[in-house]
Amino acid sequence: MNSSINFAKASFKDFENISGLNAFERAEVFQEFTDYMVKNGQMNFRFMTSKQGCGPEMWVTSPFNQKPRKCVSLVSNDYLNFTQHPEVKLAAIKGIERYGTGAGASPLIGGHHEYHEMLQKKVAGFFNRSEDSALVFTTGYTSNSAALLALLKGEDVAILDMAVHASVYEGCKETNLKMFPHNDLDFLERNLKEAQEKYRTRLVIIDGVYSQDGDLARMKEIYDLTKRYGGFLMVDDAHGIGVIGKNGRGAMEIFDLVDKVDIISGTLSKAFGHIGGFIVSTPEIINFLKFQSRQQVFSSTSTPAAAGLLKAIDLIDEEPKWREMLADNVAYFKKGLIDLGLNIGNTESAIIPVKIGDPHKTGDAGRLLLEAGVYANTIVYPGVARKNARIRTSLMATHTREHLDKALNAFEYVNQKLHISVN
Repeated sequence: MNSSINFAKASFKDFENISGLNAFERAEVFQEFTDYMVKNGQMNFRFMTSKQGCGPEMWVTSPFNQKPRKCVSLVSNDYLNFTQHPEVKLAAIKGIERYGTGAGASPLIGGHHEYHEMLQKKVAGFFNRSEDSALVFTTGYTSNSAALLALLKGEDVAILDMAVHASVYEGCKETNLKMFPHNDLDFLERNLKEAQEKYRTRLVIIDGVYSQDGDLARMKEIYDLTKRYGGFLMVDDAHGIGVIGKNGRGAMEIFDLVDKVDIISGTLSKAFGHIGGFIVSTPEIINFLKFQSRQQVFSSTSTPAAAGLLKAIDLIDEEPKWREMLADNVAYFKKGLIDLGLNIGNTESAIIPVKIGDPHKTGDAGRLLLEAGVYANTIVYPGVARKNARIRTSLMATHTREHLDKALNAFEYVNQKLHISVN
């Protein structure tokens, strides 16, 4: 199908809603674009298939190259590598042996099992809340989207940091929406003032650690502003909980707000090494979500393998060495990238972006890294704004200096080829 879109300058955004074309015609044009990207070597790093589990190294194949390739992996959010921890795996196996392989139903009509109850109490206790203060969801995505769809309606307003996760935006589709530029306190205050008398629920929603830049929310100041104008604060700390803070309670612990945030959302798929999400709030909010959240009513919940999470959560306190190892790796790798003159922004976490800007040059960088034996995420629109394309790296506690040096050497090679440094 002929298209007026210039593929050489296009990004995924250009194909979201092509004027005059129906859904099938738009898909045909998008197929032409992805074929073009493949032909130019800018898609061979996407939809890679791992031949093993998460780890600091992975054997991977791609749809375009089925020969397995051993790479240093910088793509996983398994920050503490608990997916491979022997005690976590053993707990998951025991869960399956005791309860079987599936939940069998949605939580409301028979799919709520003993291990779910234990997990919810464990999550609540992790944040020093009463045992009826947590609710587990099948994914971290739905913990945001399903909870917000249930809580916020046409008389309410969500006030979002523009950099929050896509799941938050989806959850706000049935309410009013205001946004403020990332960490912009003046703009936030303006939104709070305007909303104070207009809406019955004013919910400010931020991340603890932001998933693309790896930086932190200005949480203490945001909390104080929110409360000054009678609002509530929700923090999605998917990338911070279990990883940062003195005791691994995330960005909220850094700002001494663990017991003050009105709604905490998080994931069980990153530091805790499994799948799922959770909401922590007042017992009344949790009770409301149990009966009003569509995901809780209509979707089956997590499998008995989730019993591994009971051990993973305990390990945050029992084996702090994993957080210490991760912090050491983050400091080492950040310094190496900065020494190469690369732009890593304001990251304060295990997410370390290498900002390039041009999406096609970023695609070339991803390909060259893969050729050098380093598998990193190429992030372009819609993951980030069109002008903010970058290579995103995620570090693990189990990366060795040899792994990190190989990655740094690969970035040096890419810089020589593409001139991506800011110097």
